[in-house]
Amino acid sequence: MDLPLIKKLIKIVKDSGVSEVEITEDDFKVVIRTTPPSGPPPPPPSAWPPYAAPPPVVYAPPPAPPPQAAPSAPAPEPPPSQEEVGESKPDSGRNGTVVKAPIVGTFYRASAPGEAPFVEIGDTVRVGDTLCIIEAMKLMNEIESEVDGKVAEILVDDALPVEFDHPLFLIET
Repeated sequence: MDLPLIKKLIKIVKDSGVSEVEITEDDFKVVIRTTPPSGPPPPPPSAWPPYAAPPPVVYAPPPAPPPQAAPSAPAPEPPPSQEEVGESKPDSGRNGTVVKAPIVGTFYRASAPGEAPFVEIGDTVRVGDTLCIIEAMKLMNEIESEVDGKVAEILVDDALPVEFDHPLFLIET
């Protein structure tokens, strides 16, 4: 192929609107591609400007209600009492030690569902005996007795959440 022929092919491809032409003749190959005109190529990522965080949002308190506001909604119900969620208060008439939750979590009386509880009311426990498990962040924490005695009361129902320092057991010494 000769140069005038290639120039003629380029003009034909450009005028026709075809995006690509490939011609092969013996051991010679010509590919003519047209692309729509565009601006300069985008800069490489390393030349991009650094990320700019959006401006901070300032929150203002809501405006006060107008003086002719509609009647207020009824007061919310008070939180459930300890008796309503299955807990009881320690019997103040008994002498003994109250075992309290050392962490926040979920109280379990047994090592697994369907298993026998670690202790029952009336069981005798010694220092170091496991009384229950408190699950916190998927970790099972065994709560052990710190005194010798008899389990007088279990103050939390199984599988309920407990807070730090929440009474769990009353052990008569």
